[in-house]
Amino acid sequence: MSNICNGLNQRLFAEFFAGIGLMRLGLEKAGWKIAFANDIDPTKERIYQNHFKDSINHFHLGDIHHLKSNQVPNVGLATASFPCTDLSLAGRREGLSGSQSSAFWGFVNVLKEMGERRPPIVLLENVEGFLTSHNGQDFKEALLALNGLGYSVDTFIVDAVRFVPQSRVRLFVVGHQSAGEPEKVSEKQLSFYQSDLRPKKLADFILKHPEINWCIRELPNLPKTNARLIDVIEEIPETSKDWWNEQRVEYLLNQTFDRHRVLIETAKKGSEYTYLTAFRREREGRSMAEIRSDGIAGCLRTPKGGSARQILLRVGKREISIRLLSPRECARLMGADEYIISGNINQALFGFGDAVCVPVVTWIGENYLNPLLSEINNVTAKQECKHEYQPAVIGI
Repeated sequence: MSNICNGLNQRLFAEFFAGIGLMRLGLEKAGWKIAFANDIDPTKERIYQNHFKDSINHFHLGDIHHLKSNQVPNVGLATASFPCTDLSLAGRREGLSGSQSSAFWGFVNVLKEMGERRPPIVLLENVEGFLTSHNGQDFKEALLALNGLGYSVDTFIVDAVRFVPQSRVRLFVVGHQSAGEPEKVSEKQLSFYQSDLRPKKLADFILKHPEINWCIRELPNLPKTNARLIDVIEEIPETSKDWWNEQRVEYLLNQTFDRHRVLIETAKKGSEYTYLTAFRREREGRSMAEIRSDGIAGCLRTPKGGSARQILLRVGKREISIRLLSPRECARLMGADEYIISGNINQALFGFGDAVCVPVVTWIGENYLNPLLSEINNVTAKQECKHEYQPAVIGI
């Protein structure tokens, strides 16, 4: 039991579905230390190893379904950013039974096999579509599975645009060990209803599922950033092959909607550069370029196809220049400008597009996980580290 207490006191965590390690970056900025990391992708492992020189001490490459619980050390927190492919609105919506998102159950099995050693806190992260997958049934089953392991659960939604100039909405779940029985949550008792962190659709889910053992905590308001796309732009030489030739530029412009073409032509007359982004999308059987002009990048994606790579337009001074977002710009949009980028361009873009936004994780660490851990440590100290505690519950 003393080893578990050390995991708590030292803020040790295990990172499942680690990818290139941006969850780690965010938690480290909040005072946590990595003790274990796991991912199935050897390319991501190589990128992770190139940045984190200590990876040989804790990174385990392999399928989580084959992971043994005795390979996971005693930690205070386990994180799981499991694959979103089957939960995303852009995917086939096969849910937690899909070939990739079903990896969540591998995580649950590892926790189950850890028994009394299982971490007192877990943090899940996935796309917003997790909430509505199979009409909410997948989300319900996942939360009940955590309940079955002794975790009371809380959930909230954060858009990375509150921290960086990228629209990236993600759903988070925090579970902590609790011996409490499920309690019905009423709208009048909860101050979160229709808040920034718990919008109506999420609040409605909570209220409609009293069978779930909830533990809803009050959180501070999310910050607001003035950062815009121009703040992350990398200086690419005009002679670089990254910039498209005239034919390719004209081809994209011909794919834009009329209202977007007018916007571009107006910006072209400006005395300063304006930066826009675009994604190609299928509209009425035709490939179209949808332009975003509010100074915010669209959500970074994994470049599995041409339509998934985000396009940058630099418009002004009577010029229209176009290229793809660079890996460094993607790193900055994820709040990871210090990251050592390696691998080819598609590998780097895949790593960042499949990751978590660093300052979002840091905010959760500082405003949720750290206070929760302090409560746990206070109780465990009083109980001589018997690992039986009941953190304060707000609003239930």
